[in-house]
Amino acid sequence: MNSSRYEDVWPLSPLQEGLLFHAVFDERSLDVYSAQLALGLDGPLDVAALQASVRTLLARHANLRVGFQRVRDGAPVQVVWREVPLPWRELDLSGMDEASQSAAVQDVLDRERVAGFDVTRPPLLRFVLIRLTAQRHRLVMTNHHTLWDGWSVPVLLEQLFRMYAAGGSDAGLPPVVPFKRYLAWLSGWDRPAAEAAWTAALADLQGPTLVAPQAVGRPAVVPEPVHAALSEELTASLTDVARQLTVTLNSVVRVAWALCLARATGRDDVVLGSTVSGRPPQVADIEQMVGLFINTIPIRVRIREDETLASLLGRVQAEQTELLPHHHLPLPQIQRIGGGGTLFDTLIVFENYPVGEMEMAWKETETASGLRVTGAEGRDATHYPVALVVGPGDRLRIRLDYQPGLFDRAAAEQIIVRLIRVLEAVAENPERLISAIDVLDRDERRRVLVEWNDGVSPVRTGVTLPDLVQAQAAATPGAVAVVSGDTRLTYEELNVRANRL
Repeated sequence: MNSSRYEDVWPLSPLQEGLLFHAVFDERSLDVYSAQLALGLDGPLDVAALQASVRTLLARHANLRVGFQRVRDGAPVQVVWREVPLPWRELDLSGMDEASQSAAVQDVLDRERVAGFDVTRPPLLRFVLIRLTAQRHRLVMTNHHTLWDGWSVPVLLEQLFRMYAAGGSDAGLPPVVPFKRYLAWLSGWDRPAAEAAWTAALADLQGPTLVAPQAVGRPAVVPEPVHAALSEELTASLTDVARQLTVTLNSVVRVAWALCLARATGRDDVVLGSTVSGRPPQVADIEQMVGLFINTIPIRVRIREDETLASLLGRVQAEQTELLPHHHLPLPQIQRIGGGGTLFDTLIVFENYPVGEMEMAWKETETASGLRVTGAEGRDATHYPVALVVGPGDRLRIRLDYQPGLFDRAAAEQIIVRLIRVLEAVAENPERLISAIDVLDRDERRRVLVEWNDGVSPVRTGVTLPDLVQAQAAATPGAVAVVSGDTRLTYEELNVRANRL
């Protein structure tokens, strides 16, 4: 390793370990963990100042200059490079008509998102500035998820636009709060206590909760999204219920999803994945740091049909509160504690990011230079068959990302409908018993109970079940009658065994 090229060597945060595994496990398959943000920029743009701001951003944040390597014992580390090439490209589409521009921009977004990164060579991010007219541009920022989490994006953009207003200089900004400070805290964190806590939390768990067990071993693909938004009235009612029960809205959504999983899988002990912030308050100025702090953890929910929704919500939140100090254990280790292998294949992400300072920086940029940010379109993904992304606001927003090879759009939309039905039940009466919660609407219930059981064969009366089996064995002796594990019996074999019994 050429020491003159490198500035430092760091360990990995919990989720960095997992994402790095997905990035290098099969280099021929698509790495879905590339995130993208496209900003609309209207007004006079100083391209040189924006480019200089990106260069300064890379110089300010050491963790934007990391590549991932393995040391002699095979352990992964992140190596900070002293300098990295500027990941900047410009594209001029101003000669096209509006329809052609729109298609070309979408093509750029799609290509950038799937282009991938060599995780050993930083920077693991790219910028593309697209010129539409002299007064309209799109700035596309694509990064590997190992660099930062959703909370970090407003922090980065605030700095970027304040530097742009200053011509690319960071002289007026406070010093960076280094990601290395968090990694140092993590090195002294009580891992044995976390292992003990997760051992207790997952004790006696009877296997994983999978909605798509056939997904195991399938190559990753970019998921398809389905969007929905709750009404303002329902959002307000859920907020009121959460406040009255002293639980978070995040807990309400988790429990609602757990009930959907329980009904879909027929289990009364379910596990779902959840993304947690991973920003410990013990670390000074943690909210100003840029990096990957989030972690994915299992949420175990034991369903008791004679319990009320309110009681279930309180119990689940209390159980999760006890686990708060232990959120930094890597998921593979938690899964080993839980018996090994996958514990869940659905994920919930509850987004709640600090956008206020970023929006203020945008406004100051508009006042100082006339450049206005007209919109921000973000895209990210996971490898899970189903992932729910929930955004707070006057209307709770829900995005369901699904793997198109495992579900079609109609099935994905039905999943959201069922989730909303459970949320409506919570809002209407949190004292309702769990046994009274029905995720199926009238049409679905008729389909399951009537249409799918509408046999075409007439019902025979006056005969016994043994008579029916005997007749079927005579009619189709070689047809498979019973399957149990690896054992398969034909009707003839079944009839012989039954007669012998």
